[in-house]
Amino acid sequence: MNSVFETPNPILFGRGTSALLGEKATGLGIKKALVVYDKGIKAAGIVDRLLDHLKAASIEIVVFDKVEADPPDFLVHEAGALGVAEKVDGIIGIGGGSSIDTAKGARVLLTNPPPIRQYSEFGGHAPDGSKMKPLIVIPTTAGTGSEGSPGGVITDTEKGVKYPILCSVSLALIDPELTLGLPPGITASTGFDALSHAVEVITSKAPNRFSEIFARESVALIAKYLPIACRNGSNIEAREAMSLAASLGGMALRGPLGGIPHDIGMCIGAKYHAPHGTTVGCLLAETMKFIAPAVPDKLRIVAESMGEPIPADASPEEIGESLCETIRKFYKEVNLPLMSSFIKTKEELIDNVDSLYKGTSFTPRPLTREAVIDILANSFDKN
Repeated sequence: MNSVFETPNPILFGRGTSALLGEKATGLGIKKALVVYDKGIKAAGIVDRLLDHLKAASIEIVVFDKVEADPPDFLVHEAGALGVAEKVDGIIGIGGGSSIDTAKGARVLLTNPPPIRQYSEFGGHAPDGSKMKPLIVIPTTAGTGSEGSPGGVITDTEKGVKYPILCSVSLALIDPELTLGLPPGITASTGFDALSHAVEVITSKAPNRFSEIFARESVALIAKYLPIACRNGSNIEAREAMSLAASLGGMALRGPLGGIPHDIGMCIGAKYHAPHGTTVGCLLAETMKFIAPAVPDKLRIVAESMGEPIPADASPEEIGESLCETIRKFYKEVNLPLMSSFIKTKEELIDNVDSLYKGTSFTPRPLTREAVIDILANSFDKN
């Protein structure tokens, strides 16, 4: 099979790179910037340092600090409208995936009419990118990989669903120092999101050799360094490795896109307002067991990248069981919560199966409604 890989947006990676924000913004012609972040990042003291870099470069600042998890469409509209009213000529997105995706949505709306839902990849159309203003993103978590992806995810608050939009970034500044001290729960959840990206890429029915290289390295880094980062949030070596793993996972998705954990996990997150990395992570182990008959060699790659060798004579079912158990132990090692912490009963979860599964294009094994029920039920019982 032919493999095609499009290089993502420019990425500047390394400790201290965020100090170059003013210089890079000026280089992109930004004189008045809409700065998008949430109040938690502000309270952590990260925003003020970055704003100082913009001020030192004589860049005027317009603040949008109302970012919420699972970015709701109405806040994206508000951010875009603020940027239009203030006549900004660029956007800076600071924070986790929600801040970056809000900034991406706002970038679309600076030069394209609302509502944002008309630019959904699910039945919408691509926005006109010819006049879009520059967007710089600075991730403060290591998970979504949105800094290296040409898309974002927005929540349709009327329908209660999430949908992707197309919007690239002009530059990503990835400074692992900004993730120091990130709480263990957020570290684990975002880390499992990155792990799921990489695993879904490797096991996709639309394999891509370039993407698999990134994904393998991402899995290996996460397996080694995520537990360390969760135990010791000030370990800069672990933080740097996780930042790199997250970006590699996001870049890898440029090829095959996601599979079952993301397709169903996004719906669970929208319905039950649970962290994205947690809902995706809950499903990852059981998904591996389900797809094992179709791609046992790919599961072997994942297991070996996680440091768990598989016997040469293992059957597909045995490989699936082994990797399932490895991922489940890893999930527990980083202390991610049980599904029962955000869903009351297994029966409630199963009753909602039709709203949680809308189909998937990249799973290597055909997915039936009955298979979805099994994956959900086993994930609830064991995660």
